[in-house]
Amino acid sequence: MPHIPLPEHLPGITGLLEYRLDTALPIRDLTQILLRGESTLTQGERELIATIVSSRNCTNFCEAAHTKAADMLLGESETARLVKLDFETAPVSDKMKALLNIAALTQKSGKSVTPEAIERAHQVGATDLEIHDTVLIAALFCLYNKYVDGLATVAPTDPAYYETLGERIVGRGYMRPPGGHQAPQSSNGI
Repeated sequence: MPHIPLPEHLPGITGLLEYRLDTALPIRDLTQILLRGESTLTQGERELIATIVSSRNCTNFCEAAHTKAADMLLGESETARLVKLDFETAPVSDKMKALLNIAALTQKSGKSVTPEAIERAHQVGATDLEIHDTVLIAALFCLYNKYVDGLATVAPTDPAYYETLGERIVGRGYMRPPGGHQAPQSSNGI
């Protein structure tokens, strides 16, 4: 049960963002820029960064949502699962492995990111901008994970919920829908 009253039909971060629209706007804008804006990393690769951080932070809502978005963007469901198990043996490029390593180190502590980790990424072709964005995405998702867990938001257990959420993330990105999130109509029309 959430620590504060949140819209029951909006689990996870969605209810928190709707709770305080003024703080939600810059959060949504930054997420949209980092995960959907122009980048040499694909949208699927950027979702993998969000996935590994949320998985390591044990934030069920964020892990499930971003795993599903990554699956949809990559067109299959094995890569995200394998990245969460062991990114070093997952079927991703050496550059992506180095960036996922940086994301995992950032998740532990920003001070865990070593010059060796940065050099490894550079040696396999990662640009400074890709390294910057990886650290920022990882740090941002640590914030989101703490936000969601710190206020004890609800994480649905039905996989169908995350299928719909993944479609929404992939189709619309991270911006609030026009008119906000509406509660579903009850069967009696109220």
